[in-house]
Amino acid sequence: MLQDLSNKLETILKKVRGQGKLTEANIADSLKEIRRALLEADVNYKVVKDFISEVREKAVGEAVLQSVTPGQQLVKIVHDELVQLMGESFTDIKTAGIPPTVVMLCGLQGAGKTTFAGKFANHLRKKGRRPIMVAADVYRPAAKKQLEVLGQGLNIPVYSTESNDAVKIAKESIREARDRSCDVVILDTAGRLHIDEELMVELETIKKEVKPHEILFVADGMTGQDAVNAASQFAERLDFDGVILTKMDGDSRGGAALSIRAVTGKPVKFMSVGEKLDALEVFHPDRLASRILGMGDVVSLVERAQETIDVEEAEKLEKKLRKNQFTLEDFYNQLQQIKKMGPLDQLLGMIPGIGKQLKGAQIDDKAMVRVEAIICSMTPEERQKPGIINGRRRRRIAAGSGTRVQDVNQLLKQFADMKKMMKRMKNMRFPGGGKARGPLPF
Repeated sequence: MLQDLSNKLETILKKVRGQGKLTEANIADSLKEIRRALLEADVNYKVVKDFISEVREKAVGEAVLQSVTPGQQLVKIVHDELVQLMGESFTDIKTAGIPPTVVMLCGLQGAGKTTFAGKFANHLRKKGRRPIMVAADVYRPAAKKQLEVLGQGLNIPVYSTESNDAVKIAKESIREARDRSCDVVILDTAGRLHIDEELMVELETIKKEVKPHEILFVADGMTGQDAVNAASQFAERLDFDGVILTKMDGDSRGGAALSIRAVTGKPVKFMSVGEKLDALEVFHPDRLASRILGMGDVVSLVERAQETIDVEEAEKLEKKLRKNQFTLEDFYNQLQQIKKMGPLDQLLGMIPGIGKQLKGAQIDDKAMVRVEAIICSMTPEERQKPGIINGRRRRRIAAGSGTRVQDVNQLLKQFADMKKMMKRMKNMRFPGGGKARGPLPF
């Protein structure tokens, strides 16, 4: 996510941190490079101009020039201005005093409205809400079917009819939500390949008749300035409440994320960061600014872990670790927990400093699949007692998992080494003579 921009800014600011003393001249050189990096990321020209002006004004002050660590001070200024640019803090969805809350999605065709509807419904359900999705796109042939398939997969109700009147469908869905005791209605409205009068009139009519509590503009994060221009036009006609950025896991240059709030005045509320229906992140400007500058995002990593990791299972695992009873079965279960948290490169990128060390490295997700296949080819006894796996068993496991005997040997060796390390850490003594207490640090 925004990897190209992040790499360029990290390189520029690393040079600044290496300076023993900051002067107006080397600050000007750094800002010139930052300006170029932002423009190449397709950030709005006026937004870049204002951003550089704000950073320059604060960076040439006496407090920075005479600071003990002037380079770090400049990094902090850039970070703070990025946060300011993207909206300072998270802005939540408004809710109705009397249910249901009506959330209307709008945007151009292909931006990902229907997929976001499913992700948003899944997000709300995790928060204890009872959403219903409404197929109000009566023009795109597959729109209704796509929403119905998403609803079936998530076990979330979908309201759709054969009517071609989007306003009527939206109004009837409110009554349907009350009948089903649903407290959030998500209206998936129609889009176009470009903005036209017919589309805007229909959306304005739905807004007038249904009076949604929240209108969200769904923008394709990969289209940069095109998304910002479309958002500006929608804001003039609909006065929407917030922005959703989709496809932020791809080769997004970052222009939309950094420009859209400054241009429209509307906050970004969520980011779609993957294809799976749980790949949705709340938009925290301070956390994204830290990621862009290579500082990681530990808070989001912890929150993601809390959502996916079973606390009871974690406590059982800790007891096994202390008794040195960790098995390949436990190892397999841990792999499943990690997979639920998302792609490895995303997770590692949230850890401060890791992103820099792994720059250019290829994260092989297939290696995890091979490990799973090898463990699944073992008998329950072999998973509990890896020591019984002899040459004949290794050949059988390799054949059953579609791997080589060398791969099986490598996994067993790594598992044995890991158990030895766990045992050493368990017996580690600290100043004062005590052993490690509390959860083990791995």
